[in-house]
Amino acid sequence: MYQFSGKLKTFSIALMIIGALGVGYSFLTAPKTIEDAKEIIANQHDAHGAAADHGATKKAAHATKDAHGKDAKADAHSGDEHAEHVLHALKNKPWAASYVAIFFFLGVTLLVMAFYAAQRVAQAGWSIVLFRVMEAISANIVPASILMFVMVMTSFGHLNHLFTWMGEGVFDPQSPNYDAIVDGKKWWLNVPGWTIRSIIYLIGWNVYRHFARKFSIAEDTANDNNKTYKKNYHASVIFLVFFMITESMMSWDWIMGLDPHWFSTLFGWYVLATLLVSALTVIAFVTIYLRSKGHLPFVNDSHIHDLAKFMFGFSVFWTYLWFAQFMLIWYADMSEETVYFIARFNDYKLPFLSMVVMNFVFPILLLINSDFKSKPWFVVIGGLVILAGHYIDVFVMVMPATVGDQWSFGIPELGALLFCIGMFIFVTFRAFSKAAPLAKGNPFLHESEHFHYYNIEHEGEENHH
Repeated sequence: MYQFSGKLKTFSIALMIIGALGVGYSFLTAPKTIEDAKEIIANQHDAHGAAADHGATKKAAHATKDAHGKDAKADAHSGDEHAEHVLHALKNKPWAASYVAIFFFLGVTLLVMAFYAAQRVAQAGWSIVLFRVMEAISANIVPASILMFVMVMTSFGHLNHLFTWMGEGVFDPQSPNYDAIVDGKKWWLNVPGWTIRSIIYLIGWNVYRHFARKFSIAEDTANDNNKTYKKNYHASVIFLVFFMITESMMSWDWIMGLDPHWFSTLFGWYVLATLLVSALTVIAFVTIYLRSKGHLPFVNDSHIHDLAKFMFGFSVFWTYLWFAQFMLIWYADMSEETVYFIARFNDYKLPFLSMVVMNFVFPILLLINSDFKSKPWFVVIGGLVILAGHYIDVFVMVMPATVGDQWSFGIPELGALLFCIGMFIFVTFRAFSKAAPLAKGNPFLHESEHFHYYNIEHEGEENHH
């Protein structure tokens, strides 16, 4: 049995404490009044070397006031509106930073579960020795779901303002905040329906994880392994159907709902691809780490090779979906669709373009060679870039709609990320220590233990000799 080391446990708890302190500090230091926002705006101008221009503008404003009092009042009103916009954005920033990290880790855990279920339904032989790794990672669905539930309920209670369609008067034609486009979608975008759907997603995913783990451990000691194996098989079939429906709906509710005017028919697939690549990378990381410590002696280079092959293949799939969505919207040039990419290209140009390179160009160049896929250190290098790139992808999905151009990567983002990483390490390795590292009762175990990938080039060399 694997023992969760004290050093790793202390490290994970330290990350959670540091992360929680960072998130807490970001909430405490968020601006509270318009005056705070105006001061921040002034500091931003000074930081960009605009102090002289600001002074000239101020003098011009005084001159305008003398000649055109009404125009000066209009400018002041416009300045107040801008300050109020900045205030709301900066108040949202700690919430948005936490939301990005929570969604990313919840999504990765969910896709690990989906990959695990797919292996069971396909009756794949190669991956059995990785089952306990995937089961351990899937334990994160419980704390990640709790955190997402907190985000859902704080949105429901209007404690945060991440979802603009939840604002006061958006559905009221008599209100100055009335939004006709959102009102046309109220059959889907309504607070009770959104909240109930969110709770159904979270409960359904957790129920499958509970039974999948229970049946898997039961296989090790069951007198009738075939009966227990079939229970897990049927549970996985049901879960995959539930997952295919709820993953798309979750993407619409939790991500596309942040931009209620915008829509994309590819978006559910796009979110699936970014989370799936990340999930496969996380499985590879945990497997490589445990194997290096001698806890997975039955995992060979061929298992690592196949994980890297999946990472490579779904990186190409992600790129296809990214390009298809971007190209069709760019070519059609419809204002209600292009606004999504305009906001990201204008205000988020660096992360927007860098994540395309990190999620496509880098994995292609690094993992296209078959021999490199079997080298753990090479897979780790590629995986680090892939995970960073897809975190940035989620960041770029969320931030423009929640904080506008007031984005940065600072204490809120780093704190939320460190907390979720610490939580992931603690929960994963604690769960791995609770069961045997090998799913001994699985009928395909022998095939997995002796698995070797087929390399056409090497086979050809052997035949030649």
